[in-house]
Amino acid sequence: MINFRKVELEDQKAYKPYMAQQQCRSCECTFANLYLWSRFYAVTATVENGMLLTKSEEGDYLSYGFPMGKPKYLKEAVDALYEYSKEKKRKFQMHNVTPEQFALLEEIYPGRFQIEYRRDYADYVYEAEKLAKLSGKKYHGKKNHTNKFKKLYPDWQYERLNDSNVEECFQMALKWRNKNGCEEDTEKNSEMCVTLNSLRLYKELDLCGGVLRAEGNVVAFSIGEPVSDDTFVVHIEKAFADVPGAYPMINQQFVEHEVQGFSYVNREEDMGEMGLRSAKESYHPIFMVEKGIVTEKGE
Repeated sequence: MINFRKVELEDQKAYKPYMAQQQCRSCECTFANLYLWSRFYAVTATVENGMLLTKSEEGDYLSYGFPMGKPKYLKEAVDALYEYSKEKKRKFQMHNVTPEQFALLEEIYPGRFQIEYRRDYADYVYEAEKLAKLSGKKYHGKKNHTNKFKKLYPDWQYERLNDSNVEECFQMALKWRNKNGCEEDTEKNSEMCVTLNSLRLYKELDLCGGVLRAEGNVVAFSIGEPVSDDTFVVHIEKAFADVPGAYPMINQQFVEHEVQGFSYVNREEDMGEMGLRSAKESYHPIFMVEKGIVTEKGE
């Protein structure tokens, strides 16, 4: 029987090497993401036979993340997960599986599994240089917004997240929560809890942050980390909507200052929210990281 257990901070040292072997651009493939969201989706994990395994529950299914580690151990890992589901008398499912990962499954189990890609869960990936420079006709509108911000707030400042400004970001996030009705929305409230925990544990989780000030006050911040050798993922971005240009400004400044050396920026999914989808599309992604649900054929 696989010994799944709650994800703890001290698991970071053991789990990260398995995640690094994936070179996957999906936003879920970081320890910070696993640790922070496991508190809200009852995700458990373990290392078994050379692979990092993760599990959650979804209706009649036990749902597993794609096993992380060396491909030579993949068959053994999937077989073990399948047997674990049978022992628990639950259906087998895998979630957030990319096309590249599904191709590996097809090699091992030809024709056995099917995948249903879900547009709501696809990550938006952009060219880092274009987000930093906002040059060209496509980004003319974004450039106008950042120029307006600079004109309205000539004393603006960008800072890296550190011990001297993290409490101000924490307080800004609490104000953002009150302004955006998070208490009445379970998903929004969970996201805000993740945001606050990201700030509280930014050093322990090796997260990188950027802070934007206007008139001396924190009006926006962003938090992220590398997800692969060429891709940096932005997990969190918060700005006051009533500060004109704050969102495009923190976006541009964070990439310019903190994402050097990476070709791509993953700004995560839109979860089917049309306003968020429109905002993410307006930055012209170069490609999407498709993710789907894998089940056995005939289920």
